[in-house]
Amino acid sequence: MKIGRIFLVVLSMATFVFGANAQSVDYSVVSVPEESGLDIMQVTSANDYVCMPLVQRKGNSINWFSNKIIDISVDGKNIAYLSFRNNMSNIFIKELGKQGGSVQRTNRQNVIDFSYSPDGKHICFSENRGQSQQVFLTDAHTGYVCRQITSSNYDYSPIFTSDMQNIIFARMENNGVSIWGYSPTSNFISSYTTGLNPYPIKNSHSFLCTRVGGNGRSEIWKIDYSTGVEECIVSDPQRSFTTPVLSPDGEWILFTGETTISAADFTYRNTDIYVCKIDGTNLMQITYHAADDLSPTWSHDGRYIYFISQRGSADATANVWRMNFQYY
Repeated sequence: MKIGRIFLVVLSMATFVFGANAQSVDYSVVSVPEESGLDIMQVTSANDYVCMPLVQRKGNSINWFSNKIIDISVDGKNIAYLSFRNNMSNIFIKELGKQGGSVQRTNRQNVIDFSYSPDGKHICFSENRGQSQQVFLTDAHTGYVCRQITSSNYDYSPIFTSDMQNIIFARMENNGVSIWGYSPTSNFISSYTTGLNPYPIKNSHSFLCTRVGGNGRSEIWKIDYSTGVEECIVSDPQRSFTTPVLSPDGEWILFTGETTISAADFTYRNTDIYVCKIDGTNLMQITYHAADDLSPTWSHDGRYIYFISQRGSADATANVWRMNFQYY
């Protein structure tokens, strides 16, 4: 995937799709034969108005919005997701395993992405404000009241380190995107390295992130910001990979990847879900639907994967889906 501005940072509400996609794809089927054994289950409904990240196709290339827009609570009882209602995008929380509506946790104009804190007490998120984008912190149980963390920049994809001593986030500047850290106790902000989609590795000074290689394809990297050691984990000259999320046991990386669907009269670029071991071995594609599968995250025990897709809906309405992880 050749990196583009839509891939790097949110410019407007057009970053999300609310309704049918223009691609001529049969979205109505829930799964395809290659996904047998995954036990794919729909978690949300059309009334939840789940935001669908924008996917752009042009010729033989594809770009997609890679920020994290769903997450599971630390106790595994709730799922948080971005929802578009009343011309605004906000964080809503739904209790897993029960019927019923969702509870709104933010009351902003244009929330872009978010994540739970490791102790489950907070949610950090970013909001687009036209010419800038800031990081905020709110209570995971009561919401609404927010503490602003950054200002006057294009900051997004905030996530706590496991010890909660830092919030790592991506910042877009004139020379590209880099990963920064913010200390809630000292208010000190520091720059680490180039990249986006940061995901801290538990009990270490390392994080996973997305970087763009010399061939224009995005890759998964592991960065140790205490020693400066940088290691490319997943790279392919024909495919891009984004949005790495480490499994609770620290053994697997979950991420979105580029795929190609071919038929007699067309070639279709798509997004699907992949996993690999923490060292990049055992790379496996695990979804194959012609719908776009995006923003994957783990259940709290690592037994399931949650993701966003238009599958199962004839009019391509986005929902959160769950599948079992059968390689653990």
